[in-house]
Amino acid sequence: MDSRLPKLIFVLLALYAAVHFSDLYAQLPNVVASHFNGRGAANGWQTKQAFFTVFVGVTVLCVLLGFGMASLIGAMPMRLINLPNKQYWLAPEHRDETLEWLKAYFGWFACALYVLMIVVYDYAAQSNLHPDHPPSVARLIYTLVGFLAFVIVWLVRMFSRFSRVPEKPQLS
Repeated sequence: MDSRLPKLIFVLLALYAAVHFSDLYAQLPNVVASHFNGRGAANGWQTKQAFFTVFVGVTVLCVLLGFGMASLIGAMPMRLINLPNKQYWLAPEHRDETLEWLKAYFGWFACALYVLMIVVYDYAAQSNLHPDHPPSVARLIYTLVGFLAFVIVWLVRMFSRFSRVPEKPQLS
């Protein structure tokens, strides 16, 4: 699996977020509602500078989680790695292929997590811009359900890949 595509997608998402939120920044009040209860009512506020500083921090965290995890796994001693059949998958003859697969796989996780964050931050921004007609909370719920479905499929696929060791071809 090639890790270039999730990296490209993440860069495009970050560019979109930068353009989208820089456009909204000037329109927002100096103090914004930044936390909402389950019904969409604001119950936490912060300055818009702090609000967007946290978003930049979330962006960096997504990059570190998504694109640094495989490198971290590659640098760790094998005894500290919790991976099914790690003796096979992290053996010298399979290690590079396994780490490249993990780079791409965690890259896709970073993209999904970042889409979730963009939707959440946009919800907060739109709620501040249109307090009389805030966006529907259903938008957040559907996005969260989609993200959870992604995570379930992501985990099942990862565990199914590493839980089986390919059989060696038998010579006749």
